[in-house]
Amino acid sequence: MENFSLILAIVVVTALAFDFTNGFHDTANAMATTISTGALKPKVAVAMSAVLNLVGAFLSVEVANTISKGLVDESGIRPEVIFAALVGAILWNLLTWLVGLPSSSSHALMGGLIGATIASAGAGAVHGDVLVTKVLIPAVAAPIVAGVAALLATRLSYTLGQKAEGKAAAKGYRTGQIASAGLVSLAHGTNDAQKTMGIITLALVAGGAIAPDSDPPTWVILSAGLAIALGTYLGGWRIIRTMGTGLTDLQPQQGFAAQTSAATVILASSHLGFSLSTTHAVSGSVMGAGLGRKGGVVRWSTATRMFVAWGLTLPAAALVGALAESVTNLGDWGTAAVAVFLIASSAAIWKLSRREVIDHHNVVAADQAEPAGVVTQAIAAVIPPPAGTVPDTLTATIPAPPATAQSTEPAAGPAAV
Repeated sequence: MENFSLILAIVVVTALAFDFTNGFHDTANAMATTISTGALKPKVAVAMSAVLNLVGAFLSVEVANTISKGLVDESGIRPEVIFAALVGAILWNLLTWLVGLPSSSSHALMGGLIGATIASAGAGAVHGDVLVTKVLIPAVAAPIVAGVAALLATRLSYTLGQKAEGKAAAKGYRTGQIASAGLVSLAHGTNDAQKTMGIITLALVAGGAIAPDSDPPTWVILSAGLAIALGTYLGGWRIIRTMGTGLTDLQPQQGFAAQTSAATVILASSHLGFSLSTTHAVSGSVMGAGLGRKGGVVRWSTATRMFVAWGLTLPAAALVGALAESVTNLGDWGTAAVAVFLIASSAAIWKLSRREVIDHHNVVAADQAEPAGVVTQAIAAVIPPPAGTVPDTLTATIPAPPATAQSTEPAAGPAAV
C-alpha cells in the first residue's frame, strides 16, 4: 500500500468508528423482537448477533462496490472529502441513538458522502441514477415490501397454529425466532458492514493506495467485520427498547414472521447490490407483524417520529458533511478542527446519555404504552369498568344488609298472635 498518508490513516480509523456506531445502532434490527418476546436473554442475543455480523461481512462485496465505484465519481475525490462524510454520518448516528430512534446508518453514510462530494466537486460528481435506483427507491420500497410480507406471514402463522398445543407451539415459534434473528444478523453483516468496506476502499483509491476499480482488500473486509461485530455486542439498548416494545407488542409468532420477512428482503437486496437500509426493512416488518395479529396495534406516535427521522437522515447528514468538507478544505488545521469537533460532540452526546442509563438490565422493563388520550380518560371517568376488570388494588366497603321483616320486631311488647 503505497502513499498511505496520515490523512488516509485518519479516514480509515474514522470509517471504522462509524462502523462501530453502525453496529450498536442497528443491533435492534436483528435482536429487538427476540429480546422483547423473551426468546433469548439480552446479552446472549447481542453476542450471537455480533458473531453472525462478522461472518456475514465475508459473504459478498456487491454493496461495497456500489459505494466505492457507483455512487460518486472517484476522480477528484480527496480523502478529506470522505472524512467529512463520515463526520456527518457518525454524528447523526449518535444523535438518533441518544433519543432511541431507529434511523438508517446507511442513509446517514450516503447523505454525508453526497453532501461532502457536492461541497468539494459539485453536484455533477454524484451519480444521480445510482442514487435513485440503488438508494432512494429501496429506501421507500423496503419497509413496504417487508411490512406486507410480515403482515401476511403473521396471519398465516396464526391460522396454521390455531390447533397447535399452546406450550409446544410457543416453543417452536421461539426456536424459529432465534433462527430468523440469526438470519437477520447474517444479512446485516452482508449489507451494512460492506458499506464501511466501500467507503474505506473509496478512500484508498482517492489517496492513491490502491488502483481504481479495485475490490476491498482482505484487511478492509476483516477490520470492517470486527468493528461492526464489536459495536453489535455492546448493544444499542436504547434503540432495542424502541424497536422491541415501543412500536408494538409482539408475540413469538409475530417476531418470527417479522424477522423472516426482513431477512429475506435484506439478503435479496445485498445480492442485487442495493444499499438498503436494514433499519427500514426491519421496522416495516415489525409494524406489519403488529397489524397482522387480530387485536394487534402499532403505536403510531412512535412510528411517526421514526418516519420523520428517516426523512431527515439524508439531508441532515449531507448538510453536516458539506460543512465539514468546507472546513477541511482550508488545510490541515481545518481537518484538525473537524476532528476535534467530532470527538468533543461524541463525548457530549455520551455524557448526555448517562442521565438515563439503558442497558441489558432494563431494556424491556419500562412501560412503553402510549398515554391515554383526553377522550379515553373522560370515558373512563364517567363509565364504570365491566365486571371482573376492577384492579386488585381497589377496595370497597360493603354496607350491612338491610333489616329483614323477621328482625324488625320490637324488642319488647306483647307477643305476636
